[in-house]
Amino acid sequence: MRSTSRIVPDVTFLHPVTLRDDFVTLEPLSHEHLEGLCDAARDGDLWNLWYTAVPRPEEMAAEIDRRLGLLEAQSMLPFTLRRNDTGQIIGMTTFMNADAANRRVEIGSTWNAASAHRSGTNTASKLLLLGYAFEELNCIAVEFRTHWMNMQSRTAIANLGAKQDGVLRNHQRMPDGSLRDTVVYSIVDSEWPAVRNELRRRLAR
Repeated sequence: MRSTSRIVPDVTFLHPVTLRDDFVTLEPLSHEHLEGLCDAARDGDLWNLWYTAVPRPEEMAAEIDRRLGLLEAQSMLPFTLRRNDTGQIIGMTTFMNADAANRRVEIGSTWNAASAHRSGTNTASKLLLLGYAFEELNCIAVEFRTHWMNMQSRTAIANLGAKQDGVLRNHQRMPDGSLRDTVVYSIVDSEWPAVRNELRRRLAR
C-alpha cells in the first residue's frame, strides 16, 4: 500500500489577539462593534469612494460575518480599530491571504473614518500589525495591495517603507463594474528593523 502525506495547516498561525499602543487599540472584530463601525463609515460617507470597498451601514453586519468566516477558515485575522484618546471606533483592518507554510500575510481590507486621517492612528496601527507579523508570527514578508488610482493609499504604503513589487493589470472587478489594476508592495523581514525605527521616530515626533 502506498502511503500518502497530508499537509496539516498551522492552526496556531492566526488567532484573535488584542494589539495596543499609546495611540490605538486593535481589538478582535465582533458584532459588538457593529454600531461603532457604522458610525465610523458615516464619518466621511466612505462607501462613496469608488476606488475602495467600504460597507454601507446597512451592509456592515454582513461584512462582519464575512470577515469572521474567513477567520474560521484561517485566511484572515480581522480587527476593529479604536482611538485611545477618545475611545471611538474608527475603522477596520486585517491580516489577510495568510500563508502559514510560507510565513506570509497581507495587511489589507483597511478603512478609517475621515476624522482619523492624519491623526497618527494609521501609522500606529501599521506599526502594531507589522510588529506582530514579524516578531510573533515570524513572517518573512508582509504584503500591501491597493487600487492603482488610490493615490492616498499608495502614498501611505510607500511612506511605511514598503517597496513596490509590481502591478497586477485588470486584477479585480469593482462593485461598479470597473476593472482594478492592483499595485503590490511588500516589506521583508530583513527590512523590518529599519522600518520599525522610522515608524517609531515618526510617532514620537
